[in-house]
Amino acid sequence: MFSEHLAQLEAYYDAVPRTGSRAEDFGPLTLFVQEGRGHWPYYARPTLGRPGTVGREDVVRVRARQRELGVPESFEWVGETTPSLRAAAVAAGLAVHEYPLMVLGPDAPAPVVTDGVTVRTIGPDDPVLADALAAAHLAFTEPGTRIGTTGPAQLVAMARALNADGSVARLAARLEAGTSVIVAALLDGTVLCSGQHQPVGTVSEIAGVGTLPTARRRGLALMVTAALVADARQRRGVETVFLSAGDDDVARVYARAGFRRFATAMIAEPAGRAEGAEDGT
Repeated sequence: MFSEHLAQLEAYYDAVPRTGSRAEDFGPLTLFVQEGRGHWPYYARPTLGRPGTVGREDVVRVRARQRELGVPESFEWVGETTPSLRAAAVAAGLAVHEYPLMVLGPDAPAPVVTDGVTVRTIGPDDPVLADALAAAHLAFTEPGTRIGTTGPAQLVAMARALNADGSVARLAARLEAGTSVIVAALLDGTVLCSGQHQPVGTVSEIAGVGTLPTARRRGLALMVTAALVADARQRRGVETVFLSAGDDDVARVYARAGFRRFATAMIAEPAGRAEGAEDGT
């Protein structure tokens, strides 16, 4: 089962960025370059189905191209699948960060919603779509699980910015196409937490689960995660649900939702750039 999950993830990681980027071939590495505005910047990763090791010069070549394009010098991979990339990235002058990669077990707990909180799937025409996307963005301004200072007061400005740069429109298109699903937790009509999953065939990744820092420690991330799992399994026919956690504390939160660690998500970037993986719980 371990090797089966790794194979599924490699195919998934190769497929997802192709919906919004072009792929440039660098032998053992593939660089995905975003097309248009409003996307998260993409990255380079091991070329699907290409055997052999990744060396320092391979990383150097890709970094030179990333600088030429003006895109982040970012590399992502699964540590257990491509172990040679770690040493190559370090030798090329990058800092390497590790994050728990977790897969959903067969017995995920049923969703539980706190009184007063509404958890719902957000459609492409939903008036709170921009706020849902903004909540996740704001969560990452203060990574981790501690209660912070950023809250509903900052939602309006962030939602306006994401509308202006095309992010909301592009997410709406992905929702319409079924390549992304977004769920939000609201209290008195205000979005406090949101997250997405991105189904490809029978595999989906839960990503970008973020709670407004002022609203943390209420179980909202668990509610949103459980709703995403239910959508993936019951509505999309997904069999394998996985995610990467920002740190061990966040991993413990996801363990309560039925996820277990099975591998390691790796990110290499210039020193000082990587702030965390896929959540601001």
